[in-house]
Amino acid sequence: MSTPQPPMPQTAAPDWQAAAPGSPYPTYTSPIPVVRTHLGHAISSEWTKIRSVRSTMWTLGVFVLLVVGIGLATAALVAANQAEDSLTGQNPLSFGVFGLLLGSMCIITLGVLTTASEYGTGMIRTTMTACPSRARVLTAKAIVFFAVAFTVTFASVLLVALADVAMLKGAKDPSGGDWLKGTFGISFYIALLGLLSLVVGSIIRHSAGAVTIMIGLVLAPLVIALFMFSSALEKVRQALFDYSIPNQLGAFYSNSLSDTGPTGWDPVWIALGVTAVAFAGAVALLQKRDV
Repeated sequence: MSTPQPPMPQTAAPDWQAAAPGSPYPTYTSPIPVVRTHLGHAISSEWTKIRSVRSTMWTLGVFVLLVVGIGLATAALVAANQAEDSLTGQNPLSFGVFGLLLGSMCIITLGVLTTASEYGTGMIRTTMTACPSRARVLTAKAIVFFAVAFTVTFASVLLVALADVAMLKGAKDPSGGDWLKGTFGISFYIALLGLLSLVVGSIIRHSAGAVTIMIGLVLAPLVIALFMFSSALEKVRQALFDYSIPNQLGAFYSNSLSDTGPTGWDPVWIALGVTAVAFAGAVALLQKRDV
């Protein structure tokens, strides 16, 4: 006959139960500190993500190369071939817009990847588990991305602006307002364009689809307007010209393609309004959808 085994000792209650209200162990204190999470924790997490993936370095690297390279090359060509007094009255900062128009595609791509790529890899499930507040997650992504996009754009644009002023002799001396709009203003606008891309990526949840939509938003209005020859469509054609992204970029340097489009800081207010509406819609969809 087998010898009877002594009863197994009772195991202690798990730590997370011991600290719960009504627990049979009210005096238990967990050695693990309990911290109430807030937006700062989500921002720290998103900052770790955006700086640790290769796509960030590649897209921002190409962006800097396009903006600085094309901006300096354009100014050098103009300076080498300009006739005497040919730049009189022109804003020398405006030659940086050529590189910005191409570079904006990189900011758009990075904005989309910041959100849509997590849905493609399934990482979004881990993100939402760690931070169940979906609005907080999207807000943290938006803050981190906007800060990165604005900083890189501003540094690149400022470098090109300083070089253009030094290289282009005979052009007008930019005023304080010209410097503010041509550096800070256009950088803020490009960062908002990238932020809109981030929101579209959250709504579409597909990287290729969201990038296609944003590139279409940037290029399609101007291309469509170029092929509208009918006089019956003149008002539509003019509106497409006025509010196309290239024309709004030119408005920061007073070089709009038309005389009736946005001027001054109008492009910033337009981008802010559109992005705010899209962001509110993305938050509403996040609350309703399954991850």
